Amino acid sequence: MTGRRPAGMGYESWLDKQIREGEQRGEFDDLPGRGKPLPDRGELRDPEWWARSYLAREGGPVDALLPESLQLRKEVERLSETVGDMPSERLVREHVAELNKRIVAWLRSPSGPHVRVGPVKADEVVAQWQAARQKPVPVVEKVAKKVEPAKKRRWWQRRTP
Repeated sequence: MTGRRPAGMGYESWLDKQIREGEQRGEFDDLPGRGKPLPDRGELRDPEWWARSYLAREGGPVDALLPESLQLRKEVERLSETVGDMPSERLVREHVAELNKRIVAWLRSPSGPHVRVGPVKADEVVAQWQAARQKPVPVVEKVAKKVEPAKKRRWWQRRTP
């Protein structure tokens, strides 16, 4: 491909000539996607299409693109699921305190769409967490197996399982 457009030749015709000559030389034959339509050709996209496609391609959460108020609202709604796997009450209270700290920070200087979000009562979350943990555990009866006395093994047989 030449570096400069010749004087007197239109820009578009010069580009077309360069592309045509490249096709004739076979420079475009081994490109990926040859003969296939361009992805998303002719579709209208939202302003943040590139971020959504990146998150979908990389497997990231799409909720990261939501405004902070909606993120907080969703986190409050999923709170019982989030704390359900926590092993101690102290961790549940710390998680609720951290969430409340973020909610209060947003309430002091709201941005984005105004969604009703208020601090969560830690005692209520802990009560729900305790109630969920106290589900009756099914009792499994053990079948008594006849235990035979272990045979005495020689010292060279003890190393092999």
